[in-house]
Amino acid sequence: MTLPPPLPAPPHRRAWWVTPPGGALALSVAEAARAHPGLTVMATRDTLRANQLEEELRVFAGDLPVLQFPDWETLPYDLYSPHPEIISQRIATLYRLPAVGHAVLVVPISSLLQRLAPRSYITGSGLAVKRGQSLVLDAEQRRLQAAGYRHVPQVGEPGDFAVRGALIDIFPMGAPEPYRIELLDEEVETIRSFDPETQLSKESVAEVSLLPAREFPLNDEATKAFRQRLRERFPIDVRHCPLYQDLKQGVTPAGIEYYLPLFFERTETLFDYLGDGTLIVLGDGALDAADAFWAQTGERHDQRSHDIQRPILPPGELYLTPEALRAELNTRPVAEFVTADRKHAVALGATAPPMLPLAAVGNAAPAAALRAYRDDYPGKLLLVADSAGRREVLAERLHAAGLAATAVADWPAFMQLPAPALALTAAPLEQGFCLDHPAITVLTERELLGERVRQRQRRRRGAVSDPETIIRDLTELAIGAPIVHLDHGVGRYQGLLSMDVGGQKDEFLAIEYAKGAKLYVPVAQLGLVSRYTGSAPELAPLHSLGGDAWERAKRKAAEKVRDVAAELLAIHAERAARKGSSIAADAALYNDFAARFPFEETPDQEQAIDAVLADLAAPQPMDRVVCGDVGFGKTEVALRAAFVAASAGRQVALLVPTTLLAQQHYQNFADRLADWPLKVDVLSRFKSKKETEEALKRLAEGKIDIMVGTHKLLQADVKFKQLGLVIVDEEHRFGVRQKEQLKKLRAEVDLLTLTATPIPRTLNMAMGGLRDLSIIATPPAHRMAVKTLIAQYDPALLREAMQRELARGGQVYFLHNDVASIERCAHDLETLMPEARIRVAHGQMPERELERVMLDFHHQRFNVLVCSTIIESGIDIPSANTIIIDRADRF
Repeated sequence: MTLPPPLPAPPHRRAWWVTPPGGALALSVAEAARAHPGLTVMATRDTLRANQLEEELRVFAGDLPVLQFPDWETLPYDLYSPHPEIISQRIATLYRLPAVGHAVLVVPISSLLQRLAPRSYITGSGLAVKRGQSLVLDAEQRRLQAAGYRHVPQVGEPGDFAVRGALIDIFPMGAPEPYRIELLDEEVETIRSFDPETQLSKESVAEVSLLPAREFPLNDEATKAFRQRLRERFPIDVRHCPLYQDLKQGVTPAGIEYYLPLFFERTETLFDYLGDGTLIVLGDGALDAADAFWAQTGERHDQRSHDIQRPILPPGELYLTPEALRAELNTRPVAEFVTADRKHAVALGATAPPMLPLAAVGNAAPAAALRAYRDDYPGKLLLVADSAGRREVLAERLHAAGLAATAVADWPAFMQLPAPALALTAAPLEQGFCLDHPAITVLTERELLGERVRQRQRRRRGAVSDPETIIRDLTELAIGAPIVHLDHGVGRYQGLLSMDVGGQKDEFLAIEYAKGAKLYVPVAQLGLVSRYTGSAPELAPLHSLGGDAWERAKRKAAEKVRDVAAELLAIHAERAARKGSSIAADAALYNDFAARFPFEETPDQEQAIDAVLADLAAPQPMDRVVCGDVGFGKTEVALRAAFVAASAGRQVALLVPTTLLAQQHYQNFADRLADWPLKVDVLSRFKSKKETEEALKRLAEGKIDIMVGTHKLLQADVKFKQLGLVIVDEEHRFGVRQKEQLKKLRAEVDLLTLTATPIPRTLNMAMGGLRDLSIIATPPAHRMAVKTLIAQYDPALLREAMQRELARGGQVYFLHNDVASIERCAHDLETLMPEARIRVAHGQMPERELERVMLDFHHQRFNVLVCSTIIESGIDIPSANTIIIDRADRF
C-alpha cells in the first residue's frame, strides 16, 4: 500500500475503503492527502479518535500541514461556555482554511454538523498591530472588547488583555504565547512576546495579528441586533430574561454560544469554508455517530425547552440534519472507511502485525523468533517506542538479544533506508501494521513487550499493614465474621439484637466466643469492637470469656510496640549522630537537566527542590517530607534529587505502593533520563523470575543507578552496591516497619518522602524537628479549578455529567464503594448510558484481572470505570477528569 486507490470520476465520486488496522489508517489518510492536490478533511466519529488520529497523522504526514478543528467539548444547549483554548484553536483554523491549500484537516463529525459564523466575520474581524503605527489606547481597548477579548488584571490565557500605563499585554487567539505592546505617546514602540507565568519579556517582533476572541461579535451593533432577534423569536419578558439583561449590561453570559445564529443574518457551516475540490474522508462509524449526535441534540432540546426565562433555538438552527450532511457530502469527492464486509469496499493492502513478544535478555526463544522474522522478511521492519526513554530501553533489550537496530528520527528517514532493514524510533502509535507494497512491518512497543500480567502461583497473603479496623457501619459485618473486643478478644459476630435491660429497651451486638459463650455489647460501646485483620478469617481462633489468653496476647503486642518505638528512636538518634556523605550537584550537568523540564516550576516547587539539594549537599543525612496535592510537581522534585545522587555515583531506590504506579514512575524516570548515561530499572510483578534475578544481579554490581519498585525492594535478596538515596512515594500506603527497614540498609542513607496525604505520625515528627518538611501548595500553571457538585441521586444529572466528559474524549470514575452491589451498579449505568464503554474494578478481584482493567483504562480502551476506593493508589490517568461519588455521605 503506497497510495490508496484513486477516487472514481464524477458524477460517481464516492469510494469505500476497508478500514486498515492500527497506524495504517493514519498512513493511508496521509498518503491520500499527499496525492490529492487540495485540502483533505478527515472526519472521525468522536473527539477522542480525532485527537489520536491527529497525533498519528503527524508521524506520517512529513511536511504536509495537519490542522484540527475541535469540537466545543460541551453538550448541546449547555450552560457552560467552551474553554478559551478550544475557541482559540477553532478560530485560528477557520482563519487559515480559505488560504491553506495543500493540507489535511482532522475534525470530529459533530463539528462538521455545526453551524458557524460566516466567513466574512472570521476573516474580516482580524486586527493587526505593527511597530511604528499610531494607536490610541482608549480606542484600542474598546476595539479589543468589541472583538470579544476579556479585560483582566494579568494575562493568562487566549482572549485576555491587560492595560498598565503605556503597556498593553494581550494573548491573541490562535497564538502560542502572549505579547506586550509598549507605546511611546501614541506610537507603538516595541512588540515583544512574554512568559505569562514570570511576566518576563522575550523576543521582539515587528507585527502581531489579533484574531477575534469569540465566534460571534460583541460590539454594540451586534449585541443590539441579538437582543432584537431574541425578542422577535421568543415571547419573553426581557426584565426576567438573563440572556437579554446580561448582554444589555455588557456581560457575556455562559453558554451564549448556543445562540450564535441570533448574532448574524445567516450562518454557514464548515463546508462553506472548504474549497470545491476538497476531499472528504469519513472514518468508520462517522455517519452513525452523526445520527447519534442529532438524536442526543433532540433529546437535550426536549429537556431544556420548557425554561421560559432562557428559551432555546431548535436543533436545525444550530446543526445540519443528518440528511443535510449527506446531501453536502454528495456534492464532493468522498472516501469512506468501512468494515470488510461492505459491498464494493476496496482493501488497501494492510494487515495486522505479527505478535512477536520480545522477552527479557537471555530468554532466547522470543528473541530468536524476532531475529528469524527479520532474517526471512524481505522488507523493512520498524520498531516504535512510546517515548525517548522507552526507545533507549528497547534499544538495550535488542542489543542484549543480538539484534542491531538503526535509530531513525521519523517516518521519512525510515522510508529512505534500503530494504531489508531493522529500525527503531519513538512515535505516538497505538498499533502497528504490515504493508504489502512496499513490504513494511511496523511493530509498536506494546506489541513487542505485551501488556499481559504474568501468571503466578497463588500464595497465602500475610496480614495487611496499618489496616483500617474501625467498624463504621454494622451493615459492613456479615453474620459469623470474626471481630475483636478490646477487653475480651476474638469472637464471632452474631447480629444485632434488641433487648430490654432494667426496663429500658436498647440494641446490642451479639458476639459468640469459645465453647458457645455469648457477650452482648451495647451499640453505645461500639468503639470497643474492631475488625479482625489476621489471615484466613474463617479460621480465626476464638478466645474464651474470662480466660487469660487475650491478656497475654495484648501484653506481647504492647512489648512489640515498645520495641518498635525504641527502634525508631535509635535509628533517628544514629542518623542524627553519624555524618552522611555529602552529595553536591554538578552545576553544569544539573542546569542542563533542569532546563529540559517541559514546564515552568512553581515557587513552592522551586523551594522544595532547593531544600532537597541543600539537604543532599549537607553532611547530615537527609530526612525530608515533600507534601503536595496530586499534580503539583512532587515527581519532578524526586527526579532532580535522583539525578544529582545518581550523577554522583550513588544508587537510588524509589519505593511505590502499587505495581501500576511503579511502571508509571519507571517510564517517567526513563523518559526524563533518556539522554543521560544513567540506567533505570523496575522490580514488579510484570517481570519474570529470570528478569528479576538479572536485574538484582546488575543492581548488586552497581550497573543500575535508579531502581523503582514495590515491596520487592524490601526483600532480603535486594542488595545495593552503594545506596545513597531512598525515595518513598505515598508513604501512608506502607507500614512503619517497612519504611524504617529501608533506612536501616545504611544509617547514613538520604531519605526523601513524597505524599499528598501525610499521616499524623509524619506530621508530628516533622513539627517536632525529627523530619524536615516542604509543602508544595501552589498549583501548576493553567491548572483548572475543580468543580464540585453535591446533589441527590438523579439519573438525568448522572447522564449529563458523563455525556459532558465523554463529549471531550475523556474518561469517568464512578466510585461505588460496595463490592456486593458494584456489578448491579455497572449494569444500571449501562442501561442509562448505552453509548459508554463500562468496566468494573475493586479490591476483591484477582490481581491479574484488576491490573488488566487498570491498564485498559489507562490506554482508554473504555471510558467509564465503576470502582471502589481501590483507585486511590492507582496510576495517573490524565484523561479522567470527572469522578462521580455514589453515596458520598458514607465517606
